[in-house]
Amino acid sequence: MTNTPEPGFALTGARLITNTELHEGATALLVERGRVTALGSDIEISALAAAAGLPVRNAAGRTITPGLFDSHTHPHWAVEVTRGVDLGGLGSIDELQQAVADYAATLPADAWVLAWNLEFEPFEETGVLGSLFDEAAGGRPFAAMFYDLHSGLANAAALAAAGVTAPPVFDDLSEVVTDAAGEMTGELREPSAYQLVFDRVPARSHDDERDALRDMFRTLAAVGLTGGAIMDGKQHTVDLIEELEARGELDHRLVVHHWHAVSDDDTAVARVIAQKDRAGALWQTGAIKLFSDGVIDTGTAWLHQPDSCGDGRSAFWPDWNRYREVVRAYHDAGMLIATHAVGDFAVNQVLAAYAELPGRDALPAHSIEHLEVLSDADLEALRGSGVTASMQPLHMQWRAGDESDNWAQRLGDRAATGYRVRDVLASGTRVTLGSDWPVAHYDPRIGMAWARGRSTPGVVGAPVFEPEQQLTGEEALLAYTRWPAEARGYTDRGFIAPGALADLTIWDADPVAASPDELATLGVAATVVDGRFVHDRL
Repeated sequence: MTNTPEPGFALTGARLITNTELHEGATALLVERGRVTALGSDIEISALAAAAGLPVRNAAGRTITPGLFDSHTHPHWAVEVTRGVDLGGLGSIDELQQAVADYAATLPADAWVLAWNLEFEPFEETGVLGSLFDEAAGGRPFAAMFYDLHSGLANAAALAAAGVTAPPVFDDLSEVVTDAAGEMTGELREPSAYQLVFDRVPARSHDDERDALRDMFRTLAAVGLTGGAIMDGKQHTVDLIEELEARGELDHRLVVHHWHAVSDDDTAVARVIAQKDRAGALWQTGAIKLFSDGVIDTGTAWLHQPDSCGDGRSAFWPDWNRYREVVRAYHDAGMLIATHAVGDFAVNQVLAAYAELPGRDALPAHSIEHLEVLSDADLEALRGSGVTASMQPLHMQWRAGDESDNWAQRLGDRAATGYRVRDVLASGTRVTLGSDWPVAHYDPRIGMAWARGRSTPGVVGAPVFEPEQQLTGEEALLAYTRWPAEARGYTDRGFIAPGALADLTIWDADPVAASPDELATLGVAATVVDGRFVHDRL
């Protein structure tokens, strides 16, 4: 059984946002074998459908757009990260402990107690200590992931179960944090550190993991997503996607970026390059994800000037020349490179490394992921670079209006240089939007609402951050549809026209005309991938 395009259908009675200047006034479209084959009036398309023996469905005035694509997501990782209790939004240690205790009470006596979406602010007085959760976990191993996926927390029982008896030295900026006495606190900064613990968490069965990934893609389809760029790919991820497609259970169009670790040697690079052409009907590899720095909140972002704690002066790589070598190897192999760069100096240095690369005819430009803080000089460096800026304005959800949040406290006046998506767009740089799920919510409606309003949607009186950086409704939709397609060199998606892939999102109303508050909860009537209804309440 495989994912093969269905014969087709017609949709009539719709408002079409095609992302082109063609077919103005069209109210219907025809899909055949996974492609849009015609647009026109209801009468015209109904006649074509009848001639082809295809069913006609009435959209009843709903709006059809090209399918939404999340340019930065971690669905496979999310399957694992979200296994425990969600601690998001809890503002005190007492609340966190109670939530962990309540969850632990539902588990077997020998089970690990897992949590995710932990925020930094509750630990301002105590420090980040795993021992705070010993009692709540009932003496069992406790391991939690902070919301940014750059820090973890483990109690002594979890560290012992993982065999971590002393803080190791890593090849990258990762750290098992110790206190003044040299004792491990349980704080685990960056993936190389926290994976020491999370890799020892009892794994799901193969079938359970595969089915959980299948269900994750169906969850994403229910909010209008037709595809995404997986930014933490590994061999196992690709194997599961391939298996889902073979079973006829893959409902998402995917690009898998292999995650390159700082410790990967030339043999590892060659092994990834050898697999770059691995692909299926709905998925492909041939892309890479690297890190240049960490995040603002833990002081691991790479900044032009130190933050208020004196942090922010180091790259993720001990030897930046090694980063440049690796990027050149993947570039010469024809692969698409995405580099995480949160700090302004990180963006600066990645741009410089990309600028050293030779031209590649007919291949897309590389991307920088996040660009969370940007100086004016870095904006100028972006101008004319051809680089794609993959940004996530919804990450502003953790900012406080009075700048009391950890992010703003570390940056000081530079907080005003955060998430400069309008300025980036004005520089002539192509912008794409994404969620970074499970860092932030996967729902693209929320992502677009934040890009447009720069405020918590649906909350009266919520602070608006740098309103001059707001995007229009049309721009936000383009950044989830046509712009990511163009950034990846595709000529058959991101728009609706004859010959385009039939990846469609069908809305209860116009997402461009809706206000940011309205957009965040606007109904998604159906999602179509490769001519198949993968979510359907039309």
